Order: sequence, then C-alpha cells, then structure tokens
Amino acid sequence: MRHLQGFEGVWSGVLQAGAQRLRLVFRLQRDADGQLRGAIDSLDQAATGIPISAITVEGNTIRIRSDAVQGEFVGTLSEDGKQLAGTWKQGGQELPLTLTRGEPPAPKRPQEPKPPFPYRTEEVRVPNLKGRFELAGTLTLPDGKPPFPAIVFFTGSGAQNRDQEIFGHKPFLVLADYLTRAGYATLRMDDRGVGGSGGDMRTATTLDFADDALAGVRYLQKRKEIDRKRIGLLGHSEGALVCAIAAAKAPREVAFLIMLAGTGVTGEQILYRQVELINRKSGVAEPLIERNRALQQRVFGILKRERDDAKAQEAIYEALVQSLGAGTSLSESQKATLRAQAADYTTPWFRTFITLDPAPYLRKVRCPVLALNGELDLQVDPEQNLPVIERALREGGNKRITIRRLPNLNHLFQKAKTGLITEYAEIEETFNPDALEIIRKWLDETVRGAK
Repeated sequence: MRHLQGFEGVWSGVLQAGAQRLRLVFRLQRDADGQLRGAIDSLDQAATGIPISAITVEGNTIRIRSDAVQGEFVGTLSEDGKQLAGTWKQGGQELPLTLTRGEPPAPKRPQEPKPPFPYRTEEVRVPNLKGRFELAGTLTLPDGKPPFPAIVFFTGSGAQNRDQEIFGHKPFLVLADYLTRAGYATLRMDDRGVGGSGGDMRTATTLDFADDALAGVRYLQKRKEIDRKRIGLLGHSEGALVCAIAAAKAPREVAFLIMLAGTGVTGEQILYRQVELINRKSGVAEPLIERNRALQQRVFGILKRERDDAKAQEAIYEALVQSLGAGTSLSESQKATLRAQAADYTTPWFRTFITLDPAPYLRKVRCPVLALNGELDLQVDPEQNLPVIERALREGGNKRITIRRLPNLNHLFQKAKTGLITEYAEIEETFNPDALEIIRKWLDETVRGAK
C-alpha cells in the first residue's frame, strides 16, 4: 500500500516524439478497493480523459497501459517521490518520458486582456426562433457615442465556447477586446449546447449554424446602441463558411464578412489535404501517407453511398479494422474505440461537412469580404482554398474583395515555425498583432465610413 500511495496523484511531463513535443498529464487515484485508476490528458492534442486500461505496481516501478491509444508507460519512482523516470511505448516506438508530480505550469498568454476594460461588457441571451432555444453570449460596446458598427463572431468546428478557447488560448476574447477598443461592438456566443447556450450540437450541421449566426445579427438589430446597417460577421475555419452561408441567405442584413482561415472546397477535399500536409510535416513516410489517404477515400465513399447509419457504421468499422493489417488482434477496448470512431463519421454534421460545397453560397455573397489565411496553415491550406474563394466571389459579381496570405502564421493566426497543431499550445502569442491590425484597417476603410 505504501507504493500505491506514492504513485497516487497528478503527474505531468513532456514527450518528445520526433518534431512533436507533447505535454502529457497522468491523473491517478485509488478507488474504494484501494486500486489505482486514472486517465491521461494529452494537452497539445486537446485530448483529455483518455482512459487508462490497467495499472500494475512492482516495488518502485509502475506500468500504465491505455488500450484507447495503444500506449504504455513504465516508470520508476524517485527516492523523494517527486519524479517518475521511464519510457513511453506506442506504435513500435520507445521514447524517454519523465513525469513530475503536480499539474503542468499554466501557459503564458500575454495578449489575454484583463479587467478593468475601457468599454462596456454585457452578458446577453440571443434567441434562435427557428430552433426555439437561446444562445448565451457576451456583448461589448465601445466607449463613445452610439450607434456603433458591430461584428458577430462565429467559432470553428467542434463544440466551443464564446472565446473559442483552444489549447489554452482565447482568440475570440483577444479579437473582441482589440476591436472594441478600436470602436466596434462585438458579440461572441457559446456554440449551441455549450456553456450557457441551449440547443443540441449533436444533431446540428453547418447549415444550422448559419441560423445561429443570423440570430446574433438579428439580436443586434434590436439594440439601440448598434447601427443596424453596419452589422457584419467574422468566422474562423468552419465558422468562416458558416458566416458566408449566413451572408448569402440574408444579403440585406449582413453588411460585411471576415473569413479567417475559411474553406473554399468541400470538407472531403479539406480533410484529404489536411491529413497529407500534417503527416508530411511530421515526417510520416510516404507509403503510410498513401495508406491513410486510401482509408479516407474508402470511409468517405461509404458515407456517400450508404445513407443508413447503422449499415454505414458497420462498413466503416470493418474498413478501420482492415486498415490495421491482417492478423491484428484487438482487445474489447480497442474494438469499442473503433466503433465509436465509426459512429462519429455518421453524425449529421460530418455527413454534411464532407459534401458541402462553399462555392454556391460564396457566389451569392454581395457584401465586402476580407479573407485571410496563414501561409503555414496545415488545416485549411491557403493554396487550396483562397483562389477558390476569390473565384466564387467574383463569379457572383462581388468586386469588394480583399484576399491576403499572411507569412509565418498558422491556422490560429499565430507566428509559428512549422504550422503543426502541436505548436499551438507552446506558442505564447494568441493572435498575431499584424493580423489584428490588418483586420482593423480593413474595417476602418470598409465599414467605418459606410452609413
């Protein structure tokens, strides 16, 4: 029992896996029977609560296995009980890993604004009449004489809060603070089903999110502090597509559109390129990249031809199992993980995402558009998307277009070295100051003078 008590608690360390630097946190506690149980957090992959399948202790050595990621850590407790020095084994690799007792240090985020603010903030409830629920948000109102031009923010893929909090960063909080100080009102909202918002994210699609964005616009139209003729939308990643769809659906209500890392092609094409770029930048061998592409094509093909979710899930599960190679023996936990993955592919959102073509909506956007992408963006490749966005806008007759590729910036508009997702949390910068200034100057030139 002495050793069980010595291993109990929170342990954190950094795993250097090639070009990737991953912060891991092991959370170990005893159950009612005195046995150690726990979970793993991979902070730089935004993966928390990864289940631990088994823990065994022999003297000062602990063995921790997670079937969910097919990984294992073996470490030895130091004499003072403050360190576990050992090895992480996964995918045929053995990498040194030293864990230190306690939570990892909080990341530095120098741009994150702190009160008191030189403007007014208000917690608001935004009704989505079509969905019959409310979205919770924060409205910021500049110092000065109203009515103010206003911007509704919309987050990217996945369930996110109003600050678009990701990897310890709050980019929408930084953006809202910067733009409000510059004289623009902002409205940022929790996604449906997140934080204080109603609605159900699990049954919603990109097209439904466009209704949420327009709900924000229509809420602001009723605020006396807001100039209803100068309300625009700002979206990041999938949120940029959401805002483009909203602008196409309500051209008389949306005065301008800011697309940050927006998509111009279908989700299927986005994911092909995304996985290829990330794998290549991570040093993955070309034959494995080709195998991953073949698996993607097989899964997406199943989704497009099989509308029955149960049948599609079974076919995708079989594809995932076969991709692991003949003779691979899977535990029940691994099988459950693959079945959960197959189920994720058949959600309404994913089915819509892979086939939804932004071009028809972009052709209907009549307002001024600012489209920005970082040149190091590996998730939404600027070479793949910006030319298509520009072409679709021009085909629709829109001549008020500003397209910029920003050097050395990643998907989150941070100054980066590789653009890999594993850099996001390490970088202290939340949103590059030059990119902030580009947005503000465009707003000043395009919106400030419009009445």
